[in-house]
Amino acid sequence: MNQEETPSSVTPMLLSFLAGAAIGAVLTALLTPRTGPEMRGEIKDAAARAKLKAEALAKEAAETLADLKERSRLAAADLKRGLTDSVAHLKQPAPGRAAAESGPEEAMSNNKDWGSAERG
Repeated sequence: MNQEETPSSVTPMLLSFLAGAAIGAVLTALLTPRTGPEMRGEIKDAAARAKLKAEALAKEAAETLADLKERSRLAAADLKRGLTDSVAHLKQPAPGRAAAESGPEEAMSNNKDWGSAERG
């Protein structure tokens, strides 16, 4: 199979891997013979590292969200400008179409000398 993995299929796999690694680390720490103070120190260090990593990930997520928000705002502004321009363009009559679209009555009323010019 030559199937590309999409970000949506990679994310659950990555999260599963990280959860398994965390569970393995906890089990290893609990099952390895150590004294109480050593174990508490290691758990405290691991918790501090996890907190730092979580803070770094939260900061990165906030930056990514801010970037995405700005890109979305710019894209929406471009789309709005393009639609406004298109609507304005569609509202403008094409040269030569104004008289044809207005109908014969209006075309004749706009050209009052029409009948007299041919007779004269």
